[in-house]
Amino acid sequence: MRCVIQRVSHARVLSNGELTGEIEKGLMVLVGVMQGDTKADLKYMADKVPNLRIFEDAQDKMNLSVLEVGGAILAVSQFTLYGDARGGRRPSFIEAARPEDANALYEELLQAWRGQGLRVETGVFRTHMDVTLTNDGPVTLLLDSRKGF
Repeated sequence: MRCVIQRVSHARVLSNGELTGEIEKGLMVLVGVMQGDTKADLKYMADKVPNLRIFEDAQDKMNLSVLEVGGAILAVSQFTLYGDARGGRRPSFIEAARPEDANALYEELLQAWRGQGLRVETGVFRTHMDVTLTNDGPVTLLLDSRKGF
């Protein structure tokens, strides 16, 4: 499982032209699920993302998590995180999980974050989405549950 995490002061997603999720201070998280991802991959992201200390404390050091600052998460499914363009000009997505498998793990991840007391907003799985955000910092991190990078 891969996540692109951006610390934001505002983010929103439109799905097929309709607003489906919007947050102020928090994290914009693009979530990709790989073939063969398991509950262990899910658990890694469920714990890692909300506990990343990437918000400033009183001394302006990145020392607080989204949980500690009372922020929210805007999560958007993104199979293209598994796009492989090394071999040509058109990316291959064969490493991405099948939609039904990806959606099941994605939904479990959302529930895990909500279970920690986070407000989680989302896009709509398998639709065209327009994402707008203001990256605060900017702060952007890449996570891979298999630690591929």
